This record gives sequence, structure tokens and C-alpha cells, in this order.
Amino acid sequence: MPRVLKNLLKILAVLIVLFLFLFSIQLLGHSFKLFGRGFAEGLLATTANPIVALMIGVLATSIVQSSSTTTSIVVGLVGSGILPVAQAVPIIMGANIGTSITNTLVSVGHMGRKDEFRRAFAGATVHDFFNIMAVAIFLPLEIYTGFLQKTATRFDGFLEGYGGAKWPNPLKIILRPPLHAVENALEWVGFEGRILATVALILAVILMFLSLHWIVKLMKSMMMGTMERIFHRVVARNAFIAILTGLVMTVLVQSSTITTCLMVPLVGAGILTVRQVFPLTLGANIGTPITALLASLAVDLPEGTVIALCHLFFNLSAVSLVFIVPPLRKVPVILAEGLARRATENRWYIPLYLVTVFFLIPGFFMFLFR
Repeated sequence: MPRVLKNLLKILAVLIVLFLFLFSIQLLGHSFKLFGRGFAEGLLATTANPIVALMIGVLATSIVQSSSTTTSIVVGLVGSGILPVAQAVPIIMGANIGTSITNTLVSVGHMGRKDEFRRAFAGATVHDFFNIMAVAIFLPLEIYTGFLQKTATRFDGFLEGYGGAKWPNPLKIILRPPLHAVENALEWVGFEGRILATVALILAVILMFLSLHWIVKLMKSMMMGTMERIFHRVVARNAFIAILTGLVMTVLVQSSTITTCLMVPLVGAGILTVRQVFPLTLGANIGTPITALLASLAVDLPEGTVIALCHLFFNLSAVSLVFIVPPLRKVPVILAEGLARRATENRWYIPLYLVTVFFLIPGFFMFLFR
């Protein structure tokens, strides 16, 4: 098959799965509505404590190993009026921490070679420590000031147009007929009430997982060679170029995990240092909210866009702070390199770190503040 035709078919496939992803968000929000008021009240009670909400984000993302999935579900909840923006922000922050487990697991593949593993583990965990530091700074600030929500709300108002005029969204019009068709089909089969809502929710989550998987897989097959060449040529030159590279590549492949996981073998091989790839990690963090922003196109309420923008502004704020206050730039690198040295000397540090940070601590706080 000619290369041009093959690429055109891939682009068509991306557009199809992107549509399915947006449809899954619409179906997800609709299914939550079908559960009724009791479900919403229970969810609000669960996420009322910001620490619990944060840990839900960490734990959920650690389990599914995809912040895109967690944030898309949150956008669906907020956009359907089930979850307030203020209670959703900590979940989004927690998703940032949970997503870094994947590149940490990738670094374990270098365990057989001592020096290589030390470099790779440091290159992976620098992402963890940056996200933890960002949450430690900005979660209390958001709780007491609500600056992320306020900024996102104002920006969303600007996007809608002046004088309260809203831009038309033909996507919602396109998604409405298949949504009603699915609901009618489920009712025709005999589902109703909570059972109907549960089946619709399961279908939405399955479709979301599959569509996200295929979007990432297709974009990865189209961009992987280009990404590797760019990493080799430009990442080591300048911090701002590295940030921009991480941002663009994450937007293109719809996955910060791919961007950050690609750098682990390069650090392990000694091609790049931890300090050189750290800006790349920052760029990937800025680029990762693109999935939530896409998901917000398919929701009914403007709050869906607001929470997606909160995710973007949180990551932008964290990256900006690191560059405004230079000493903070050293903290994640020092902690990552220190942990890597200890993990190299004692392999028990690896499972202890992974289980404690991504599962035990979130589980403990969820139990403590339930």
C-alpha cells in the first residue's frame, strides 16, 4: 500500500476514534444523569473533602495508568452538572500524580544494569516529584483562594464571546442523535431506571478506554520516529525548546505518558541527563490537558470547559513557578537522583516507593477522611 494512502487512512481512523471518544463523553454524562439525584448526592459527599478528592484522583489514575481517562470522566461529571468544579479540581491534581506511575514502571526494565537503572529511575521519578511538589503548593492555595477556578471561569467567559453571546457548538448537535439511539436501543432491550444508567455508564467507559487507546496508538505510530529524532537533536540545547518539544509532542500523541516514557531509555543510556529531560517533562505536563479540553467539547454545561481549563492553568502555574523561583527547579531533580541512588543500593526501595506513594497513602487518607 502506498505510504501516502496509508497515512490518509490513519488520519481517517484518528478522526473516527476521536468522534467515538467525544461520543463516549456525552454518553458518560448522560448516564450519570440517569442515575438520579441520589447518585449525585452520594458523589458530592465522597468528594466534599479536598484531600479525599485528591487521593481519588491519585488512586484512580494509578489503577488505570491514564490521566486522560480520569480527567475525561471528571469533565463528563462536571459538564453534566453532577460534580461542582471546586470539588473536581483536587481530583484533577491527583490525576497528575497518578499518571507518573507508568514511566516509573518503565524504568524498572533497566534494573539488570546498575548504572543504567540509576539514571533511568531518576529520569522517571523526576516527574513524580515535580507533580507532588506542584500539588503541595497549589492545592492549599486553591482551597483558600479558588484562583484556578476563578481564572478558568473568566477565561471561559472570554471564549464564549462578548456580552454573553455563546459560540455555536455543532458537535453537540451531531452527537445528540446517536446518544438518543443508544438510549432507545437499551430501553427496547428492556433496561430501565438504575439498570439502564449502569449499562449506559459501562458502555461509555468501555468506549472511552478503547477510543483513547486507539487514538494514542494511531498517533504514536504516526509520530514515534519523528519524536525520537527531535529528542536527540533539540532537547539538550535549551530548556525552553525542551518544554516546547514536550508540549507539542504530547498534544500530537494525546498522551503525556508516551512523551515521558520515551525519555526514560534515553536517560538510562546516558544520552540525556535528568536535568536535560526535566524541562521536557514540564512541557508534557502543559500538553496533557488537551484530552480534557477535547472532552469538554462534548459536554452540556460550560463548567466542563472550566474544569478542563483548571487542569491547564494548574500545570501552567506549576511550570511557571519553577522558572520564577530557580531553587524550586532543583528540588525534583535532587529528590529523584537521591531516591535512584538508594534504589540502586537496595532494590526494596522500588516496590516500597511505588506501593506507598501511589496506593497505600491514597488509600489511607481516603479511609481516614471518609
